[in-house]
Amino acid sequence: MTRHRGLTEQAADAAIDSACRLLRLPTIRGQFGDLAEAAARDQQSYRGFLAELLMAECDDRARRRSERRIKAAAFPRDKSLRAFEFDANPHVDPAVVHTLAKCDWVKKGLPLCLIGDSGTGKSHLHIALGTEAAMAGFRVRYVLATKLVNELVEAADEKILAKTIARYGRVDLLCIDELGYMELDKRGAELLFQVLTEREEKASVAIASNEAFSGWTKTFSDPRLCAAIVDRITFGGNIIETGTDSYRLAQTRARTEQHA
Repeated sequence: MTRHRGLTEQAADAAIDSACRLLRLPTIRGQFGDLAEAAARDQQSYRGFLAELLMAECDDRARRRSERRIKAAAFPRDKSLRAFEFDANPHVDPAVVHTLAKCDWVKKGLPLCLIGDSGTGKSHLHIALGTEAAMAGFRVRYVLATKLVNELVEAADEKILAKTIARYGRVDLLCIDELGYMELDKRGAELLFQVLTEREEKASVAIASNEAFSGWTKTFSDPRLCAAIVDRITFGGNIIETGTDSYRLAQTRARTEQHA
């Protein structure tokens, strides 16, 4: 091993910069100067300084991986559990939601259903819990129900259905939003059923719907298929009902009254 003794500070900085580029350590490269000054000030040991450098690199890599997984999930907007107003929606139990945020259900491949009217926070929770899963290291994909069905129909027409279903089957958590907003024809419903069957007891699916299960016959015209789909996405899973009172509408009204 070659030892480089007697390097000037400028030469040492250049050597560190070059080594960090070669070893792909961008965080150490960017922070070693500040951390070195802090270590000297605090009379930190060599081991302590090295630990600080390596932990900074590891923490930053974990953050970048989380950001990549969140981006790959294709959420339509940023939503966090921290920003959810539990006080405004008494139907939602904070303890249940925070337990789900630990992602044990994703690890076990269990389903989650969020049922409630528009403005009650179900999509917020849907995206926020999906984001928690991505931050925990799981592969997540968000998609609108109609977009998913349209993609499956096109894939079937182009003879690549198996490949498309397998792609959706590879993610750890599939978040399907806005199920129940429009009726699906028999073919579309059967293709969606194939995706759910592919994931059953192997990988999690989270569904958000504005319709109670009793109203899903409007979306799935075949009652037997409807029952089978409900069974697939509820068996062993969690159901959160966000209610029918739109707190988003209530907030808008309150703001309007304040400015009246």
